[in-house]
Amino acid sequence: MKTIQQDGSFNGKNILVSSAALVIILAGIYLAQSVVVLFLLAVFLALLGTPPVLWLKEKHIPSSIAVLIVMACMVAILILIGAQIGSSFSSFTNELPMLQTRIREQVVALCSYLTSKGIAVTEEIFLEYINPEAVMGLTAGLLSGMSSVLSDVVLILLTVTFMLLEISSYPKKIRVILGDPEQSFPMFTQFIVDMKRYMVLKTFINLVTGILIAVWMQILGVKFPILWGFLAFLLHYIPSIGSIIAAIPAALLALVQLGVGSALLVIVGNLLVGFVVGNVIEPKLMGLKLGLSTLVVILSLIFWGSLLGLIGAILCIPLTMALKFASENNSSTRWIAVLLGSENDNDIRSLLKRKPKVK
Repeated sequence: MKTIQQDGSFNGKNILVSSAALVIILAGIYLAQSVVVLFLLAVFLALLGTPPVLWLKEKHIPSSIAVLIVMACMVAILILIGAQIGSSFSSFTNELPMLQTRIREQVVALCSYLTSKGIAVTEEIFLEYINPEAVMGLTAGLLSGMSSVLSDVVLILLTVTFMLLEISSYPKKIRVILGDPEQSFPMFTQFIVDMKRYMVLKTFINLVTGILIAVWMQILGVKFPILWGFLAFLLHYIPSIGSIIAAIPAALLALVQLGVGSALLVIVGNLLVGFVVGNVIEPKLMGLKLGLSTLVVILSLIFWGSLLGLIGAILCIPLTMALKFASENNSSTRWIAVLLGSENDNDIRSLLKRKPKVK
């Protein structure tokens, strides 16, 4: 009994110490959010730049020249997109007070209409609890926050450049870190391949989605179509609810500019594109199961979004996939991978049967 109590107290101390360490780490990440976000953006761009660099190297182009070519293309794309979006965002910001005033007028008119039909509704319900005019302010804040992150674009691009220059040395370093190349490295390699494939295809699909939304806004005559296309491109990284969030500010603008019919068309267009992309195009192109449960996807969105802001929400799936991979390759943390995993019984069995690494 004494041994059991000693073991129990030991395990309790371990759990307490681990929990305290986790809290300290998360607090440190939150306080160093700006640095962590810059690093994650650099890793994201490096993952996107890796396939063209490797392709150029296969064409017998020296590594340094291949990296310079890819970085030059990235800079040109960023300048082109930044100029277009910056102009639209500036115009949107200038018109924001007027748009919020018109939204308030629309709310007052709606309340009057509902009251005339015998439905007792006060303006406070809309302006304090629902507050549609605040959505436009939040949209402006979201886009300005993104632009403030990109203000360090020179530092980000330099980091990406050095990452791409050392891409050939990563496998050797990883073999040394893992210490068991025969057993661990093939799984890690597959994880990196899947992650890179997910990010590249997801970015391409989101780009097509953003273009479709921008064209639809242009057809309907909604102002700032490029801005709404860019917002759709960003928010479609967010699983499940990204298309809904992207539709709300554009629909509000269409409501005050063109009327109820156009606002409904904006919502239908966004949801239709989101549904087709999320349920038809992505599964066929990717052919990749994330291995995460639906609940974990939503919780990861909330967790990483609260910890790292917009960038955390955008990268919540890759970050959670990395956490799951790190957990499932250690016998003491494999239970975390089981909790994060999908409801597929085969996935759970494969995790439980996996033998711990022999040191």
